Amino acid sequence: MNYHDFYAKAGRPVETCVVGTGGFGQSFLAQAQRVTLMDARIAVDLTAESAAAGLKAAGIDPRRIHICESARDAQAAWERGGYIATKDLALVSDLPFDVVVEATGQPQAAARHALLSVESEKHLALVTKELDSVVGPGLKALAAERGRVVTTVDGDQPSLLIGLATWAEVMGFHIVAAGKSSEYDFVFDPSSGHLASNERSAENVDLNAHWTLGARDVDEILAARHQAIAGFPQRAVPDLCELMVVANATGLQPDRFDLHAPLARISEVPTIFSQRDDGGILSGTRRLDVFHCLRKPDEVSFAGGVFVVVRCDDAKSWDMLAQKGHIVSRTGANAMVFLPRHLLGLEAATSILDAAVHGMSGYGSDYQPRYDLIAVATENLPAGTALAMGGHHHTISGVTAEFRPAGPLGTSAPAPFYLAADCRLANSVSKGQEIRMSDLEHPEGSALTRLRREQDARFFGHRS
Repeated sequence: MNYHDFYAKAGRPVETCVVGTGGFGQSFLAQAQRVTLMDARIAVDLTAESAAAGLKAAGIDPRRIHICESARDAQAAWERGGYIATKDLALVSDLPFDVVVEATGQPQAAARHALLSVESEKHLALVTKELDSVVGPGLKALAAERGRVVTTVDGDQPSLLIGLATWAEVMGFHIVAAGKSSEYDFVFDPSSGHLASNERSAENVDLNAHWTLGARDVDEILAARHQAIAGFPQRAVPDLCELMVVANATGLQPDRFDLHAPLARISEVPTIFSQRDDGGILSGTRRLDVFHCLRKPDEVSFAGGVFVVVRCDDAKSWDMLAQKGHIVSRTGANAMVFLPRHLLGLEAATSILDAAVHGMSGYGSDYQPRYDLIAVATENLPAGTALAMGGHHHTISGVTAEFRPAGPLGTSAPAPFYLAADCRLANSVSKGQEIRMSDLEHPEGSALTRLRREQDARFFGHRS
């Protein structure tokens, strides 16, 4: 496809407003200055000053940046052709831009921004997967009723994996598995036994004996690797969150509710993510999972990319492709097709243009709540515990996440992880137990809960 022709019907640059100038928002602002079909003149953050700093970091002349404390200030700056920095989306929501890019990563704040976007009849590019995991399908449907688009965003793995998996289906491939690599590789030096991942490291790690898969039983070698890196985290809530979005958009499903998440070298992926009768770890096909990329310091990274494992239905073609370097499982039954990258805001413009120019959503037309990402205690939590969400990965101390089949939020229902975030426990919850809605103090009243109740009514006919 020629992208110049695909977007040729754009009569003017698409105007955007970025909410949240952290990693994704910052990279989006910087690249937007180079995209001729798109403008990014409005930045919103916790303070107008931090929004202005984001614009400056993107290369904007500080003399063109206007700190706006009111809607009137913002209107005047817009009419002068300036850049607007403000602390509240409501102050700029009436300006004639096209798309809100919500990138705060904060589910409660993002819910308010999403409602403002829909009510002011803007398209919404939803980077905040934390919100998406709770109310994404409902938001998309709500916006569609107003003739607007809510879309996932290229540059993040959910959008890229939805694209790759649906491409594979259109091409007639039989999907065995689909997924992504985790954000941070496990980098191992065989000569020293040093292992590093995400600023954590260990010495004398026993991986040399488990480096090569060869003809070994997959379960055995994965168990040995798991034991060797026992001091490192091997499940990450963001990975589950992102794959849950993909499950809701595509109908692909997890093989287990907390994912397998094996430590694997790139060349092993189609072998490991095969069905058990092909020597892999899966109990069925069309499974979603994540792997931790194991590599030497001088080996290429998967770079948080996405993959599909497909059946080699035409053995002759795949034999030819294997000779050209494509990765085929050791039995020859399956092969991996992959995109070894996700470029954050640097490649988000395609989704913005798809929404504004073509009215297309990256979720597709069948985005529905098939699964929930629910909260599970990893330690005994007394009543009164504050489930504070924090850190780079927006996690909750003492709580992990798992998939569950989606359902409405009755009092006994398990609480969505990012709906429970920043709530307080009304009851004690034992290690290993699901945190239920009845265990939360005052979960009602927020924009996030309101949106979830509306989603439940829309898809399950459940009102409370």
